[in-house]
Amino acid sequence: MQHDLQLRAAARAIYENVYPSDEWVPIGFEEAERYGTVHYRQAVGAAQDARAVLAVPHQLPLPAIL
Repeated sequence: MQHDLQLRAAARAIYENVYPSDEWVPIGFEEAERYGTVHYRQAVGAAQDARAVLAVPHQLPLPAIL
């Protein structure tokens, strides 16, 4: 995913927030990317899903505050 730096950054942010320490995964994002671990693939999938949702030009209804 070296060619899509924005998607890679989003996947890294998701990976580091979902798997914050060695208790969750034994390797960091760079190694996970290199080896294509399941944790890495899940973070990439979440980043792709987020990009698809954010690309839709519609406004979500806001909850009533009154």
